[in-house]
Amino acid sequence: MARGEGAEKYATSLLSVKPTNTEVKTEQRTHETSHLSLSSKLCYAIGGAPYQITSSVIGFFFQIYLLDVAQLDPFYASIILFMGRAWDAVTDPTVGFLVSRSRWTRIGRLMPWILLSTPFAMLTYFLIWYVPPFEEGKVIWYLIFYCLFQSMETCFHVPYSSLTMFLSTEQKDRDSATAYRMMVEVLGTVVGTAIQGQIVGGHTVCPIEPDALNNSNSSLINISSVSLDETKQAYMVASGVICIIYIFCASVLFLGVKEKKETGRKKTKALTFCQGLWVVMSYKPYMKLVTGFLFSSLAFMLIEGNFALFVTYTLGQPNDYANIILVIMISGAISIPCWQWFLTKFGKKTASYVGTLLAVPFIILIVCIESNLIASYLVSMAAGVSVAASFLLPWSMLPDVVDDFKIKNPDIYGHEALFYSFCVFFLKFAAGISLGISTLTLKFAGYVTGGCLQPEAVNLTLKVLICPVPVFLIIVGLLILRTYPIDEERRRGNQKLLQEML
Repeated sequence: MARGEGAEKYATSLLSVKPTNTEVKTEQRTHETSHLSLSSKLCYAIGGAPYQITSSVIGFFFQIYLLDVAQLDPFYASIILFMGRAWDAVTDPTVGFLVSRSRWTRIGRLMPWILLSTPFAMLTYFLIWYVPPFEEGKVIWYLIFYCLFQSMETCFHVPYSSLTMFLSTEQKDRDSATAYRMMVEVLGTVVGTAIQGQIVGGHTVCPIEPDALNNSNSSLINISSVSLDETKQAYMVASGVICIIYIFCASVLFLGVKEKKETGRKKTKALTFCQGLWVVMSYKPYMKLVTGFLFSSLAFMLIEGNFALFVTYTLGQPNDYANIILVIMISGAISIPCWQWFLTKFGKKTASYVGTLLAVPFIILIVCIESNLIASYLVSMAAGVSVAASFLLPWSMLPDVVDDFKIKNPDIYGHEALFYSFCVFFLKFAAGISLGISTLTLKFAGYVTGGCLQPEAVNLTLKVLICPVPVFLIIVGLLILRTYPIDEERRRGNQKLLQEML
């Protein structure tokens, strides 16, 4: 659920440093023993909410907004979705590189990025949910402001995540602050879905019931201009509320957290892009994990991107899709502690298999049910449990690969987080391709922009994008994951070796 983690960790890696000698390290621990207060931890955690709120809203609602509210041709919508994701993938390592070379200011090295990017992020976010009063140039409007928002959000979230290294000199304080942050970010996904869904869900572009549509003499009924105007206003109101929350969270972060300056340390030499790419691509355990993770993540990204359209047109429940999405997110958030216990008890690889496979029967069921509202909610509740596992477990396995790499390559120091950076780069770029292609297939299927009913070919295409394709991707991902060599025995052995190396 948390997107963009790689670049932030990449920035952290470049900002992290190695002690010049043991005397410096001992002296620092002796004289700098201030602990991080609970209020500082909470303020830091609140700063992570904006990224999750906006990401969840865009993931679930942006596609249906472009098609039914902005009424763009599916071909142009696919270009916007692909270019936005691809641009986001490129800006992650770029901003991480720039942040790592920023100079210290009166308010810190990272805080200026957070402070200056916030107003521009809010302005661009609001404008992507505004329908301009002209037809020609509308595609350019959304493409520019969508890419600009992705850039501004990256300028906020990269230094925010890197801030972990500069909260305290005590590792326990950093770990505790990170735990608070994870809880707030999970709540952020629920809050974002709830706000957007409840405000927009009450202003559907098809106000008449499906039965009335089916009894109509026309096969396709266009939405009324009154209903469309109300829907446009609803999207703008929702974006305004989220902008207020974004500013509030950024203010709490800025006023409640003090960035600590490190002294007596020197930077390690940073790898170039090509060198870092070779390091991660040539390490087989990493490639096996990331490739398996890539296929399973693409499966859930396809479902996320097309789910609102599927519920609206294929299941014929336009008034309930926002609530169904909210049920999935709440169910996933509640189940995360359960999966944390499961992976501790039975191992990460086993938990990843069980959690991902658990999604398959519910994906099939959601396609098979015929406009049964109660069944839709029950299946969505169960599916949320698996969605949480699919996003949590692979990221919990990636640190094991980094530890394994340290054991095999003890001379390479300070560049471990490149693994995270390139992992997210690949995932975001692939997500842009998959979402762009899926939207393009709707055009070939005959998707009618602004139609309250869609041709049967569109409904069939949505079913394929929701069920057969994701199931295939999940199976391929699990087959690749089977070759992943780091089991629990090897992981525990690596931990002992790392402790001996320290």
